[in-house]
Amino acid sequence: MIIYKTKPTTCIVCDKEIRQRMENISIFMVLALLLTTIPIPVHSEYYTEISHGFHLQEKVTYLHFYFFDILSGKYPTAVEIAHPNTTFGANSTTQFGKLYAIHDYLREGPDTNSKVIGNAQGLYLSSSLDDNVTSLVVYIDIGFTTGKFNGSSISVFSRNPVTEINRELAVVGGRGKFKMARGFAETRTQYLNIINGDAIVEYKVTVIHY
Repeated sequence: MIIYKTKPTTCIVCDKEIRQRMENISIFMVLALLLTTIPIPVHSEYYTEISHGFHLQEKVTYLHFYFFDILSGKYPTAVEIAHPNTTFGANSTTQFGKLYAIHDYLREGPDTNSKVIGNAQGLYLSSSLDDNVTSLVVYIDIGFTTGKFNGSSISVFSRNPVTEINRELAVVGGRGKFKMARGFAETRTQYLNIINGDAIVEYKVTVIHY
């Protein structure tokens, strides 16, 4: 009997494939190890601090207009939306506790035919317990609808001692071309109807903004 012995053959292609797979596995393991050791930022906070990222130039703008607060007639621009239930509040000469919503028009001059340049929307609250002093706390957004500042507004949040001849209100913010506004409004009543409460108030506003 003749026995034939065959030598094992080596598959060069198979060896290359095996080496390639081993290299891929090694690379994958290295990457996996790196991912477990490199700290990954976790976005668990709701804010991001930015250093030296705000370089806009501050500006100062002077505004002058008249504020028409109308409580009477068929189309008032200020309406009472709340009042106190207590007898004390109802009988107070200062109307303590009454809350008004407003959409008052802003005009270039004190005449009712003057050009409308914007409006003031917001609230004012009768806030004085002193029968000799009428004082309001006002929050109003003074927005402009024409000219350079069309679409922009300033926010006023302040005490308003309306029985004083000259008053000063705080400007606490703004939007549009009045971003990050601050400043003050000097006000003076030009007209007041003591029967129905209608008033025209002059505003001279100094605004610092970006």
